[in-house]
Amino acid sequence: MGVPMARRLVAAGHEVTTWQRADGVPVATAVEGAELVITMLSDPAAVREVLTAALPGLRPGATVVEMSTIGPEAVRELRALLPPSVALVDAPVLGSVGPAADGTLTVLAGGDVTGCRAVLSVFGRVRELGPLGSGAAMKIAVMSALVPAQVLLAETYAYGEAHGVDRDALAGVLAATPLGPLAERLRTPSQETRYSLAHAAKDLELGAWAGASMATAARARLQEAKAAGLGGRDVTAIAEHVAGPVGGGPGSRAVPLNLPAIPATNGAYSHAVRVGDMLYVSGQAAFDERGEVVGDSMTVQAEHVFQVISRILADQGATFEDVAFIRTYLTDMEDRVEYREVRSKYITGTPPASTTVEVSKLFMPGLRLEVDLIVALPAR
Repeated sequence: MGVPMARRLVAAGHEVTTWQRADGVPVATAVEGAELVITMLSDPAAVREVLTAALPGLRPGATVVEMSTIGPEAVRELRALLPPSVALVDAPVLGSVGPAADGTLTVLAGGDVTGCRAVLSVFGRVRELGPLGSGAAMKIAVMSALVPAQVLLAETYAYGEAHGVDRDALAGVLAATPLGPLAERLRTPSQETRYSLAHAAKDLELGAWAGASMATAARARLQEAKAAGLGGRDVTAIAEHVAGPVGGGPGSRAVPLNLPAIPATNGAYSHAVRVGDMLYVSGQAAFDERGEVVGDSMTVQAEHVFQVISRILADQGATFEDVAFIRTYLTDMEDRVEYREVRSKYITGTPPASTTVEVSKLFMPGLRLEVDLIVALPAR
């Protein structure tokens, strides 16, 4: 989404600096001097991480426009994170890559858009919805209807197939109902990823509040499909999963997980493996996308490791409160006080079962720690 949106800004005559993790450029350097900073990232943890890194470069009077789908609670956390001299607008969008390229997105804006209305209009229709957080709340509310409806239709097609109902005939009947356009999309799952199944699951993880029985059930279906390896597919692939789950059914095997948003492994292991409602996280260490060690102090390396872990947990709808066991390898036990200070920022409640050991060295020179975990994933 970010790439076609940036292209539209350039085409509209704006001076644009883009940033991606793989660039190797510090975020603070990328945003330095900018009047307007737009974030379009995968989840709340990613937004919080990037904007925290951007703080030294944000100039007084700048405006941050948060366009990811992160929910109103995360927007309030960002307001607390940013200095008072930096304005914040939440403006998630409705639409996928095609509308992003065409400038036909619907922008759901919360907060004072006076200083960014013209820029937001480059992306499509701007709907000003009220105070800060209104746009984020509206986006989650809308997706809490649209995503479960697609899961429902996937189950509808599966029921029809199981009872000898012709798929095209069923789609034809549904076409005459309010669900017609969505039914047509689900009839033949898209091979092009317009809105990924993983992002749909994440949106429902944000929106499945305690009383949301339908959103909660749909979230469980999507999480099963994601664990079965369909996260990168279009959300319409849920129809294939419901009709015949990959690997003999959800929870029936170990499912390796490798996240594109964190440094890749060397191919000899996976970032984590999910088995049913348990998540086993491989040892995480402080190295970047280029395979280079991040920082030379325990504080810097531990902060990096826990940021990576937070991304893995968020990908599976979990938090540090769900960690059942954590094991830490230190190359110098004298660093344990610095390590504990960082860890306590992330593990704030009742501590999990824990083991900390000193080792002579780790797999890469310069590494000071490695952390692995066992996580009890939230009930579906």
